[in-house]
Amino acid sequence: MVGNPNCGKTSLFNALTGSNQKVGNYPGVTVERCSAPIHLGDTVAELVDVPGLYSLAANSEDERVATDVIQGKTEQPDLLLCVLDALHLERNLFFFSQLADQGFPMVVAVTMGDLLQRRGSKLDTARLAQLLGVEVIEVVGHKKQGLAELREALARNLEHPRSPSCEVGFPLELETKVAVLSERLARIGMDVSKTEVRHALLNPESPLVASLQDLPEILAYVAAAREEVSQLPEIGPSFDLEKRYAWAGMVAKAVTSQGVQHRSRTDRIDALLTHRVLGLAVFVGVMYVVFQSIYTFAGPLMELIEGAFAWMGERVQPLVSGHPVLESLVIDGLIAGVGGVVVFLPQILILFFFISVLEGSGYLARAAFLMDRLLGWAGLNGRAFIPLLSSFACAIPGIMAARVMPDPKARLATILIAPLMSCSARLPVYVLLIGAFIEPQFGAFWAGFALFAMHFLGLLVAIPVVYVLNRRVLRGTRLPFVLELPPYQLPKWRDVWLAMYFRGKLFLKTAGTIIVAMSLVIWALSYFPRSEADVARYEASFDAAAHSEATDEELAAARDQHVQSELLRHSYLGRFGRAIEPVFTPIGFDWRISTGILAAFPAREVVVPSLGILFGLGGDADEESSDLRHAIQQATWPDGSRLVTPYTAVGLMVFFALCCQCMATLAAVKRETNSWKWPTFMFVYMTALAYLGAWLVHLVGVVAG
Repeated sequence: MVGNPNCGKTSLFNALTGSNQKVGNYPGVTVERCSAPIHLGDTVAELVDVPGLYSLAANSEDERVATDVIQGKTEQPDLLLCVLDALHLERNLFFFSQLADQGFPMVVAVTMGDLLQRRGSKLDTARLAQLLGVEVIEVVGHKKQGLAELREALARNLEHPRSPSCEVGFPLELETKVAVLSERLARIGMDVSKTEVRHALLNPESPLVASLQDLPEILAYVAAAREEVSQLPEIGPSFDLEKRYAWAGMVAKAVTSQGVQHRSRTDRIDALLTHRVLGLAVFVGVMYVVFQSIYTFAGPLMELIEGAFAWMGERVQPLVSGHPVLESLVIDGLIAGVGGVVVFLPQILILFFFISVLEGSGYLARAAFLMDRLLGWAGLNGRAFIPLLSSFACAIPGIMAARVMPDPKARLATILIAPLMSCSARLPVYVLLIGAFIEPQFGAFWAGFALFAMHFLGLLVAIPVVYVLNRRVLRGTRLPFVLELPPYQLPKWRDVWLAMYFRGKLFLKTAGTIIVAMSLVIWALSYFPRSEADVARYEASFDAAAHSEATDEELAAARDQHVQSELLRHSYLGRFGRAIEPVFTPIGFDWRISTGILAAFPAREVVVPSLGILFGLGGDADEESSDLRHAIQQATWPDGSRLVTPYTAVGLMVFFALCCQCMATLAAVKRETNSWKWPTFMFVYMTALAYLGAWLVHLVGVVAG
């Protein structure tokens, strides 16, 4: 299936194949391949939807892949289903003419005919079929109109392939007479190609003319047609760009009856939505609704998922309670690891719901148009703003949303800076530290300002970073921003639900497997080594006298928290945290903070519970816990000095704002780039930025005393 972008391919593909689609990457590249079986009578074929093209002259990665597939460099297609948009027939026919020149067997499906009729115009598909020399079927995919006829045409052409017989560069007057003569010959049982018919009209010595001596009426038509054709200038094929468009324009005009033209609804809406000032205001409002919806609506769903997995752990725990290692592996490793994957699903589904709705309605193209001028100076494409805005909720759907960008280098640059946007998983750290150190000393105003500053910091840093990436690392020439502005329409809800389904399925199947595997590794590092002797020794070291006023239940809980803290301290992960403490000491972090950072690698959400364990309060502590805030406030270095000052707290927030301490994000980048090179690069450069930022804050704190 081939055609221009926004010509209705997706709706037609979904209508023909339903939910049997397979989504994956083409071998060796990151361009998405969407294919599905299609039943054509007794035949089952594979329908492959390639990225949209305006011509066979490829510029970007997705265009190169599409042209390679069309030309059979990966696997020779038996038939091309060329989709033409009736609203923009002239531009679509330009691409068709290039395919026709290559001699590919084709069937043409014309979409948007219903919208053309609303404008008071009508398409003559029978005449279009004559002029193109292939079967032409008018379809409305989301209404399932014309699908049966299209399936029959595909089945016929798979059995008897038919290539276009039009010749670009010949005048339309000649092609019209060729079509009429071909039809007359077909009625009397003569199967003659249009090339032979054209040759007969241009050459009196043609063998076809000699075979028509017993058909005086047809001979008379040939003579009259030849007389008119002889008066036409510049007879002959031409591959000139201007003449190719001239041919497409003549064909479009010949097959489209024009009604009374009015200013379209799309033009009236665009007067507002693409306005320099009002359009930006509407855009900001729309993006706010999208962002706030992802942030708000996903919250309760994520809590339900977390509660479901907690309930699952409670049900499974009695079955494995007699085996401590197995219990921890299943509860803390496997169930928690799978839960850490599924919990991101609401944000991904909500994001792609809005992206599909905005794209299906035609607004997404306008949003990219508005933002291209603002972001272009740094080398970013206008489409980059939507993924970056989405990343404020979660970097994973933001990274996946970068697929809307046609330029592969701009897409990669967007992916590499998306995690700099301060996602919702960082919020618990901000709330904990601001509540413990900023608000008590400086008041609610500065607490609110600190929270805003942490969210703004990533965006502020991202602009110079992407500027450097585009000029020093990626070194790509920025492609012209060619943009299709489709007509406004109601989104096809079937397409919206299918997009959500396949994006969610793809995330769970690919990135999810990596996240679960790495979660098990982190669990093993934080659990081992431990033995009954270790537990007994840590229980014996518990200072019960410090809890003299506690009840028996509170004393038992405090003892358990102490044991868990010591077990984590002496685990492989804790040992590694203490080993790298000298690296983090210059920015004011001790082994506990360092270990908390490492323990949060599977997902940033676990950093606060990890700090709760490390500071002796257990894993149930959250960012609102007054006990955890008090414990961090009272923590000291071995020399008795305070461990965390307001400057240390700000430095830790800056570190979390800029670092890529999220395994799920790195897994998503691996999935999108099909390489470990770029997630490794991202982790290194963001960690360096985070360390530098925290060090500068710590230095200011030292100077300030």
